[in-house]
Amino acid sequence: MPNPPLTLAAVGCGSRVQVYSALAAAMPEHYRVVAAADPIPARLERVRQLSKNPALRTFAGDRELFAAGKLAEVLMIGTQDPDHVAPCIAAMELGYDVLLEKPISTNFHEVQRLEAAAARLGRRVLICHVLRYTGFYSRIKELLEAGVIGTVATLNATEGVGLFHQAHSFVRGHWAVTERCSPMIISKCCHDLDIISWLVDAPCETVASFGSLAHFNAAHAPPGAPARCTDGCPVAATCPYDAHRYLGDQRAWLRWVFDRYDTATDDEIKAWLTASQWGRCVYRCDNTAVDRQTVNLEFTNRVAATFTMTAFSEGRDLEIRGTRGVLQAGDAVKRLTGHDIAITPHDTRQTVWHDVVTREGEFNGHWGGDAGLMERLHLELQLPNPADMRSSLQRSVESHAIGFAAEESRLSGQTVRLDDFRRRHA
Repeated sequence: MPNPPLTLAAVGCGSRVQVYSALAAAMPEHYRVVAAADPIPARLERVRQLSKNPALRTFAGDRELFAAGKLAEVLMIGTQDPDHVAPCIAAMELGYDVLLEKPISTNFHEVQRLEAAAARLGRRVLICHVLRYTGFYSRIKELLEAGVIGTVATLNATEGVGLFHQAHSFVRGHWAVTERCSPMIISKCCHDLDIISWLVDAPCETVASFGSLAHFNAAHAPPGAPARCTDGCPVAATCPYDAHRYLGDQRAWLRWVFDRYDTATDDEIKAWLTASQWGRCVYRCDNTAVDRQTVNLEFTNRVAATFTMTAFSEGRDLEIRGTRGVLQAGDAVKRLTGHDIAITPHDTRQTVWHDVVTREGEFNGHWGGDAGLMERLHLELQLPNPADMRSSLQRSVESHAIGFAAEESRLSGQTVRLDDFRRRHA
């Protein structure tokens, strides 16, 4: 007989939990969302609708949900970054396995504390490193394992955050002030560091990083620009960051910060922008997140890798050079050739193209990974060894170590050895 649907509960019912609740409802043979906790009633009602469960039990917060006992088999945690570890440990103590939004925590000590707690309690924690579940990166992993470019020698990866994404999330938004959340190399790029670690398939030894916040500051404010876009700006018509674009071509970003994004009138959104942090001029905010950063990595198998994060382009690109050929992939390859992945052997110089079917309608850049994760979640949780889950907590600790070490290197100007870093933060 088939297994009964896996029951899911949720803490923090913002955009990510809403996405997973809708995906769970589309797979009723595998999942049923039975409980949710959030201080905002509108979010609870949205999860009720998305989960297609009129009997959904709702709670004002995680403490109230936990006080009711264990209500499901798996808890989805979609709270803000500083509030991941405490509810995760509390959930495991009640017997939940956990689907935890990335990053794991805002500091590496807490990452290690959670890893130790999961081992002590014998619970499974799957991190939402959804890029591992995309057809795109899964295909690249298969090609590397098949040896089509021989032994990997170097890897270069780039993430272009995009101008408005940078402004929305890392200048005006939740991750703008790193002292209150995570450094950007963690909050935005732990996805990318995780993929690099997965593709290289060896522990990282050494990290060096450089970067800064150089553009989004008062020195670059246009003459006459007010503190808020809604106060009337002389360059609004040509500014790529003008907050009035939330009423037009950038309206989709409202879904992550405005609970009534799909029903509010333009006048209501304008009124919200006059008081909201998302109505501020990007050159007159309190942001401290970098707008550019590079990370240099050396792994135990002697692969040398570089990663570049920049606000001033859009999309992910990848180039891997091996002893028998070169793999190139990502947004630039797609724009220029119409194909997803190019393999060029050193001997023939004849490029072979590989294309990947991706899902429409998902958050830009995840390429179907959210659905891919949910399709596999019930199978991942059945694996005998929790560490073998594709994005297990145990595996994800590596990319977080790399990211936090990179930030330490950026701030200190020193190269950081990962084994030393781990010992110092134990």
